[in-house]
This record gives sequence, structure tokens and C-alpha cells, in this order.
Amino acid sequence: MTDVTDVDVLVVGAGVLGQSVAYAVASAAPGTRVVLSGRRGPGASRAAGAMLGVLGEVTAAGVRTRHGALRLDMAVQAAAHWPAWRAAVRERAGAAARPDGYGAGTYLLLNAVSGPLDESALRAVRAAGARHGLPVEDVSPADVPGYRPLDNDRALGAVFLPHERFLDARRWLETLDAALGALPDVRRVGSGRLRADGEAYELVTRGERFRAGRVVVAAGAWTGGLLDGIDPELPVLPVVAAEGTAVSLRPGGPVPPVVLRTPNRAYACGLHAVPQADGTWYVGASAAPALRPGDAPTAGALRFLLDAGLGQLHHGLAGARVTRIHHGNRPVGLDGHPLLGNAGRPGLWVATGTHRDGLHASPLIARELAAEVLGGPPSRRLAPWRPDRAPIADWTAAEAIEEAAAHHAALAAESRMRPPLTGDWPGLLADAYRRLMEQTYARMPEGYVLPPDLAPLGYEHGPALAKLVQGHLDRLAAGAGRARSRPRR
Repeated sequence: MTDVTDVDVLVVGAGVLGQSVAYAVASAAPGTRVVLSGRRGPGASRAAGAMLGVLGEVTAAGVRTRHGALRLDMAVQAAAHWPAWRAAVRERAGAAARPDGYGAGTYLLLNAVSGPLDESALRAVRAAGARHGLPVEDVSPADVPGYRPLDNDRALGAVFLPHERFLDARRWLETLDAALGALPDVRRVGSGRLRADGEAYELVTRGERFRAGRVVVAAGAWTGGLLDGIDPELPVLPVVAAEGTAVSLRPGGPVPPVVLRTPNRAYACGLHAVPQADGTWYVGASAAPALRPGDAPTAGALRFLLDAGLGQLHHGLAGARVTRIHHGNRPVGLDGHPLLGNAGRPGLWVATGTHRDGLHASPLIARELAAEVLGGPPSRRLAPWRPDRAPIADWTAAEAIEEAAAHHAALAAESRMRPPLTGDWPGLLADAYRRLMEQTYARMPEGYVLPPDLAPLGYEHGPALAKLVQGHLDRLAAGAGRARSRPRR
């Protein structure tokens, strides 16, 4: 049997959160032996558009809820970390740190291929900007650089968000990787299996075994499978995938040094174009919730993305060369929120479920988790997202049904569905969406309200989703029962 190598901390996950946590631990405590395990695959990080957005991600429904407001607060805090965090990582990477497309400025477009969700989102963006002291500037759509929509897709209004940053995700991951390589006590290995080894944890890779008393699992949509290897009865909230597809396009002329985007809508992030370090435009992104990660984009996702991007952002891109197709799986907690912190077992932390926020929040999450792993007190900032929790339910079922039906209508509008005008077809369709959602939500176990962003998962995979939820609720109940039955000392 292969000898075991004892180390101080295991970090499992090769995406931006895993790399960032490993970097934060090793740079905060020189001499700490860190093993970072993972492999490249269809994770979220390498397919990300890397909008380091705060206001651009705001929706009216999101900020109405307690935990939605907490997510916005975390985004504001993370934005403040980025300048110093980026400078430190690039300094550590040295000459290997190539230009990463880092910049600022986002135009948020309210276009004609939308529904009421867009207008309510823009009002919420203005209110959030005022509350957090972030500027929201009215501009004419005619003055938005690089914006050439089809006439029937044109913007009805636009705002400029000068403090919203962005960068090239793939270049940033290269820089992080180079910074980790420059840290003498960090070792990077391939993917492996985790198991409990008494009070410690063991990672078994191809030909090597590592043991540590502390482990951070940051494996995105694959986190659940790794945790099962430690203890299948851990009451950690399950994580599902939100498959996303984007493309990099090389137009005939220069790319404007700003982001163009719509508000979040139709169960997804807003349509967006992000300048890249190599002179291409990243255009994204589709979103399709799934119980398990997918390994490749679908033809339908690509069709929808290109049709929307060319019509709503720049019809001249029809002649642009496709230099890359991006596909990844965003990890989403079953209640729509992240899993950040100790997993209810000594020495075990989880960092996943961040959906669209992982790259932007990575400096904040990495520093907070590193402080815990190195012996500090539990992070107050991460406390709301404890992984071994009951599903967060800021919504009533009735509220979630109405919001999900509105997203369904927005999806129809963005697909240019035009109902007949005989009778009340628009009203009939709205009623049909609502009935579909009512049936979907009625199938869910008591105590769980499906977040509207994940509604397609409910109506496409209802029985399997209900089983997944019920299994988590049962594990929570069993854990609570064991705690009550322990004798008092």
C-alpha cells in the first residue's frame, strides 16, 4: 500500500474557490503544508464571464428577502477586497502574471425583448446603489459604446455603473495557479477520493495518499459526491448544477473596454458581453438547472445564446469568428444560496453553492475560511451560509410561484413568442404558467420552498428533486434525534 504523507491542510477543488482558499491559507501562515487537489473539467470558473458585479446582479425579488439582502452585502464587501487581493496575487505570480483584462464600467440595458422583471430590476438597482453609496448614472442607449442591436431589440433605457469591475476569468485562473506555484509549501495534485481516517481525513489520488486534520471541499457541483466518501449521512445541503454556455467572439474591429448587459431574467443571469484580455468578446450566458453536471453544451443553448447576443447586443457580430465555446456548471445550493463554513464535523469545511457569485466573492470567502482553518473563530460574515442547515425559506410558496411564473413569461418574451390576439391568449398563457408552477411546488416536501431560479428543475425533474430534498430533511431529523438522545454529562 502507498505510504501516507502527512500535511496540514487539504483543499479539494481546482476552481477559483479552491485555488483562492489554498492561496489564502498558505500565504497567511507560511510553513503550513497545503495540498490542493483537483482536475480541469466543466466547472464554473473556467467558463465564467467574470463580471465582478454588485449592482448588475440585483433583482427586485432578490433584495426583498433577508438572505437576498445579505448576498448583496457580501457582494459589496467582496468588491472592496478585489484591488488589494489582485495586486498581492499578481505580485506573488511574478513574471507569469499576464494581462488579465481587469477593468471597470458596466452598461445595464433595458431593452425591448423583456418583460416587467427588467423594469423592476432597474428600480431595485437604483435603490441598492443609493443604499450602498454606489453611483448609477442615466445614459442614452445611443451613447453606449459597441452597442448595435436590431431595431426591434433596441434598448428603451440604460444606466452606467462605473464601479462594476470585470476581468478575464481564464487569465485570472492562470495567475492564481502561478501564485500557488510560487508558494513553497503548496503542492498541487490530481483529483482523488476523500475518506475519514479517525479524527483526520485522507485523500487518495493516483499513486499517492495524503492525510490532514483539516480539509476544505470546494469542488463546485461535484462537492456532494466527495462528502459522501467521508460520511453519506452528513446533513449538508445538497448542491445541484446550473449549466451555462457562452462563446468568445473575435469581431473585425476593437472591443469596447466595458461590459454590456441586461438585468438578470428568465431564470438566468442577464445577457452580457465582457471584453477579454486577448481582444475577444465573451458573450454569455445560458442557464439550465440540472440535478447533475453536464459535460457539453446543447445545441438549443447555443442557438438561444447566439440569437440573443446578435439581436440584443450587436448584430454586426454575425461575421465575428467563434474562437471558443465555454461550458460550465455553476453550483447552486438547493435553497438557492451558498454553502460556506464548517460542515458540522471537526476539521471539515465546505465552500460551494455560490451560483453566479463565486468568482466575484472569492477573495472574501477565501480570507474568511482561511482564518477559520488556521484556528480563528467562526466567520460572522459566512455564518448565514452554514452548510449543515435546513433549507432557507425566505419565500412563501405563493410568492415563489408568482415569481417563477414571471420568469417563465420573460423567457417566452426573450424567445420572441407572440401569442394570438383572438380571445385572451396572453392571459391564458400567464394562467398556464401559474398552474404549471402550482403543480410543481405542490410536489415538493413540506418544509421546502423551491427558489424561483430553480423552478425549471422542479417541473422537469420533480420526483427526483423531491427525493433529493426529502433525503436531506431526513438526515437533518436523524441528526437532531441523535443529539437529543445523547446522555447529559
